[in-house]
Amino acid sequence: MASSYRRLRARALKAMFKAHAAIYERSDGRIGGWLGLPTLLLSVTGRKSGKIYSTPLAYFQDGDSYVVVGSDGAAKHDPQWWKNLQVDPMGAIRVGRQKLNVKATLATGAERERLWEIGKTINPMWSKYQTRTERELPVVVLRPRKADA
Repeated sequence: MASSYRRLRARALKAMFKAHAAIYERSDGRIGGWLGLPTLLLSVTGRKSGKIYSTPLAYFQDGDSYVVVGSDGAAKHDPQWWKNLQVDPMGAIRVGRQKLNVKATLATGAERERLWEIGKTINPMWSKYQTRTERELPVVVLRPRKADA
């Protein structure tokens, strides 16, 4: 029963995120906030399919970079967008009407700790999610890059 509920929940969340991404894109970034959180749209290449997938994510800025957390609602496994970026770290983001090509890196050590502390104030749910899963939630830095880089 519990696994059936998890599968149904996962399908519902996937459909909701897909719809959210479509609205964000079709509105040219005018509509896209999520629960009052700053939200960007991350587009990555699927590591198996080669297709482009877009996911709305809460974020915060750190200088010129954008920081996201792979919480996936405290799931046992890392989110697909992060698994895809581990294979190909190049992606694109839409922040409102602005589009940027980015390169993703995993924050580690002191950088992760610093960004995690900032992130918890931006989105307190990340702290709650961390207590609900055994994996360390990845803190991912999306650095803008030139289109030809």
